[in-house]
Amino acid sequence: MTTEKWKEVVEGFKKYANFPNCIGAIDGKHIELIQPEHTGSLFYNYKTYFSSVLLAVCDANYCFVYVDVGSYGKTSDSAIFKNSEFFKRIVNNKLNIPNPKPISNIDRTPLPHVFVGDEAFGIMSNVMRSYGGTQLTHTKKVFNYRLSRARRYIECTFGIMSNKWRIFHRPIDVNIDFAEGIIKACTVLHNYVRMRDGYRYEDTLYVSPLQSIHLENLPRGSLCARTAREKFANYFVIEGKLQWQNNMI
Repeated sequence: MTTEKWKEVVEGFKKYANFPNCIGAIDGKHIELIQPEHTGSLFYNYKTYFSSVLLAVCDANYCFVYVDVGSYGKTSDSAIFKNSEFFKRIVNNKLNIPNPKPISNIDRTPLPHVFVGDEAFGIMSNVMRSYGGTQLTHTKKVFNYRLSRARRYIECTFGIMSNKWRIFHRPIDVNIDFAEGIIKACTVLHNYVRMRDGYRYEDTLYVSPLQSIHLENLPRGSLCARTAREKFANYFVIEGKLQWQNNMI
């Protein structure tokens, strides 16, 4: 992805999800397999079936913009993201992510462009997650709602793909290299169909049958990342407030 392509993703999330500086929604799914030959228990996950992991990022048009396929199902979920090529590219600043940019006309502090994920992903300079805990302030609850609206795009994207390509409704029974090729091909075909057919409201109603990964014990996140999250949260309750958001928390 070029910097200009990321900026197009940003415009989509700002327009459709009301989340500025968002360069994609991220999640991972276990893709069920028949036990691959000569692999022992490598692909046997804690949910007691064999799987390979699809880690993906989507835009606001429900298209994949990045996919990482092939982590062993057995791999501890906390290691799937940290061991991925995507994580390494984020850490090493190799994704051509646009430079930080202010989101507010009041507070002109440049904020990073971020991927939005669930609580499994921890928080990094370019990965934003919700606030944890139960005793949350109003501002934090609003932030969590706004982030969940943006993050829902990846859930819908997985749902649309698995509904269209029914191979994901049963264990894939081929050798592992072929299986990973099938998964990658489906993401490409998914994007082709999305661009051909355009937006359909019913697509947003699909629920993916694929199992999410659940990451644990990731670092708490740098002070810089947590400060940026606070500024996003403050923006969402003042300048970037949505009329209905208080009814949703």
